[in-house]
Amino acid sequence: MNAFVKCIAMLLVLTAPRGAAQPASGPGGVMTLEEAVRVALRGNHELAAARFDVGKAEARVSEAWGYALPRFDVSARYSRAIQKPVFFLPDFNNLSSGRVMPIEIGSTNSFDMTFSASQVLFNSAVFTGVGTARVYSRVAQEMYRAKEVEVVTGVRKAYYGALLAAQVAGVARDNLKNAEDNLRRVTVLASQGLVAEYDRLRATVGVENLRPEVTRAENGSTLAVNALRIAMGVPFADSLEVRGDIGFEPVDSAVVAAAQENVLSSNPSLAALRYQVEVSGAFIAIERSNYLPSLAAFGNYELQAQKNDLRMSTRDIVASSLVGLTLSLNIFNGLQTNARVEQAQLDMRKLQEQITGLELQLRTGVESATLQLRRILQRIGAQEETIHTAERGYAIAEARYGNGSGTQLEVNDARLALAQARLNLAQTHYEYLVASADLDQILGRLPSYAVGDAQ
Repeated sequence: MNAFVKCIAMLLVLTAPRGAAQPASGPGGVMTLEEAVRVALRGNHELAAARFDVGKAEARVSEAWGYALPRFDVSARYSRAIQKPVFFLPDFNNLSSGRVMPIEIGSTNSFDMTFSASQVLFNSAVFTGVGTARVYSRVAQEMYRAKEVEVVTGVRKAYYGALLAAQVAGVARDNLKNAEDNLRRVTVLASQGLVAEYDRLRATVGVENLRPEVTRAENGSTLAVNALRIAMGVPFADSLEVRGDIGFEPVDSAVVAAAQENVLSSNPSLAALRYQVEVSGAFIAIERSNYLPSLAAFGNYELQAQKNDLRMSTRDIVASSLVGLTLSLNIFNGLQTNARVEQAQLDMRKLQEQITGLELQLRTGVESATLQLRRILQRIGAQEETIHTAERGYAIAEARYGNGSGTQLEVNDARLALAQARLNLAQTHYEYLVASADLDQILGRLPSYAVGDAQ
């Protein structure tokens, strides 16, 4: 029993979610799995950060459109000349002197206002950037979905672990209670001379050996609940409790059968990488667009006025306007464009290699998860039958000991065998639920109770 409890504790530690959300405010108390998932979806900090990334990506789409739309500017300027500029003319009254006379130009006060407009007529980088921003937004959405599935999977595993640990503690307490009840019976029988004193001593030692097991199991249950707190983002100051046994929820056989076929189209991390390849292709096009000319139209409308005093009227304002086209083409930039195109191409190849590797990992992960589910299903039926057999054996051992034809050792062995069988089934159910959660994460699936809160 001691070794088994240690194995359960190690299993919970190894399968606890890593790098989960930091504590955030949330409700405590007794929680179902559905409530725990909803709390995590609302309070998980990493998920909230991913939402901001989605909003940022959508804002980039608007920004990209802005480069393709017309631009309008207005500027105004007022200046007062402290010392007016001058130019020099000969002294026409005395040309022989060779003197020149400074002549002030301009006015003391000047004002101008300019309205300008421009519109890109052709720029490959601008129009490619609009489509690139849209794809980038899809990347952010898929990465958010991947984080969402990851958070839900972490909470599910932590919740299952807390249930298993609570069941282990419950079985340990029941085992101790049975041993204490047996000690009381043996003590009564020993006082009546019906059993040997050795049997009473053995029952006493059995009770004392089980007390540390109960303490260890209860500590393991506390640690498992704390792991669930971290996964949910619930502060340690809030109370949190899980109740019930681990139920058996078989995965739909159709989902398992089609997992290999669907994983490459449903996994959000793979979808995000594929969108990133599209973004890299757009970057290549943008860099290549530097070889092409750009054409833009522009227009200006300007109002000007100058006067030595501030008594200006509409008659003092002079208007001017112009329109035109700007054509620009780079002739040579030190082969920078070639280098940038090559870098973008290498980035795309890198992403393609990552996609190939991830596809292999996903196929392997799906195969491992589905094989695990099938193996565990085969074990569950056999273990349920083992529990029935152990229950019958324990009842027979107690009956034999009660009528004097059995020994205390037989009762202890039967009791331990029954406890071991129950824990074996609980652990098997736990392994099945963890494997089903892993499969859902690989397939990018969310439980039905999490879909509404995930939107």
